[in-house]
Amino acid sequence: MPVSAAVTAIGLVVMWSSGFIGAELGTREAAADTLLMWRFLAAAAVLGGAWALLRRRRPRPRAVAEQAVIGALSQGGYLGGIVWAVGLGVPSGTAALIAALQPLAAGALAGRLLGETVSPRQWAGLAIGLGGVALVVQGDLSAGPAAPAWAYGLPFAAMAALLAASFLERRVRAPLDPVDAIPLHCLVSAVLFTGVAVAGGHAAPPAGGGFWAAVAWTVLLSTVGGYGFYWLSLRRNGVTRTSALIYLTPPTTLVWAYAMFGDAPGWTALAGMAVCVIGVTAATARRRPDRSARLAEDPVRDRAVPRLPTGPTAPGQGPAEVTPQVKEP
Repeated sequence: MPVSAAVTAIGLVVMWSSGFIGAELGTREAAADTLLMWRFLAAAAVLGGAWALLRRRRPRPRAVAEQAVIGALSQGGYLGGIVWAVGLGVPSGTAALIAALQPLAAGALAGRLLGETVSPRQWAGLAIGLGGVALVVQGDLSAGPAAPAWAYGLPFAAMAALLAASFLERRVRAPLDPVDAIPLHCLVSAVLFTGVAVAGGHAAPPAGGGFWAAVAWTVLLSTVGGYGFYWLSLRRNGVTRTSALIYLTPPTTLVWAYAMFGDAPGWTALAGMAVCVIGVTAATARRRPDRSARLAEDPVRDRAVPRLPTGPTAPGQGPAEVTPQVKEP
């Protein structure tokens, strides 16, 4: 894996995982819609201001319409489902597990919708990674539900929304760079969640500093970092490989939780982390084409040109060689 691709993958896993911790930090201080409203108001202001300072070219109306739908799904649908579920008591590890089912769905649909080939090795890697995720969150699943039963459907809806946004982004006719698309996504999400919070009477933020620390966390790490790396990886690596990296978010979330809250992972979780790494490595490693495949693409490039001897030479010299001319067909 090239260095740039490795940095993209590491950044995606670390920053994406921070969102689950940010959801727990914020929902300890306020309702989910309050956190989401102020998170995206702040993100839209920061990223929109940066976009204006960079004097980026105004996108075409078609691109704005496409990215508005993608932003509503990838941030409004996905984050709304995750943060709401965590706020209702669904453990962050369990929410991460359900969201990590995305790679299997992406692999099943990528070939039909995008023409991306999913090899048997990638399917095996996805299956191994899913087993590792299950090990990581086994403690959460066996502890008994702490939230209403219907709340566990919210991460499933969130996963489906993000998957739909990923496929739409790969099929857009007027693609935008992440520096243009993400501020637009945040603006759409700010409007969406402001409407939800105002309708529910939760627009007023709490006075404590912990809430604003959670807002800053989610804006800088989860929105700028997480979504920036996600769309960059999606453009560079495709849906299947990018989705496979999501398998690493549950174990990474445990590391975040240990650092932030002192929740030490058990041996089962540590074993699950190792299994996740094996599965993701199998699903994301790029196979080097063999020589026969290269010749099929360019039969002239690797063809050896014979060197033929000529007639008699001068005494003391070896046989002269000449390279025959290759005529163009």
